[in-house]
Amino acid sequence: MEFATLLSSHNGKPMLGLVGEIDIATVPRCSDAINKFVTDNAGTDLLLDFSHLTALDDTGLGIILGAAGRARNAGGDIALVVADERMRQRLDITGLSRALRVHHSINEA
Repeated sequence: MEFATLLSSHNGKPMLGLVGEIDIATVPRCSDAINKFVTDNAGTDLLLDFSHLTALDDTGLGIILGAAGRARNAGGDIALVVADERMRQRLDITGLSRALRVHHSINEA
C-alpha cells in the first residue's frame, strides 16, 4: 500500500498529483499532504490530479471533500483531474462529482 504526491502547477494553478492508493493505511499521509497543500495555497484555485491514483476508499473521499471545504472557506476551490472512467464512475456514485468540478484531463482543467 503505497502513496506519494507530486507537486506541480498547470495554467498557473497549483496542482497536487496523488499517486498510488488512498486507503486506511495511507490516509494519514494523504490527509497531511492535502491539508498542507490547501494551507500553503490558501485563497487559490487548486487541482488534485488523480491520473496516477489506483484506489480511493471512502475515508479518502471524505478527506478530499473536507479539503475542498477548507479551500472554499479560504476563498479558493479544488477541482479534480480524473482520466480513469472507473474512478469517475465512483465519484458519480458517491456524489463527489456533484460537489467538486471533475475534469477528464489535465488539458481540460
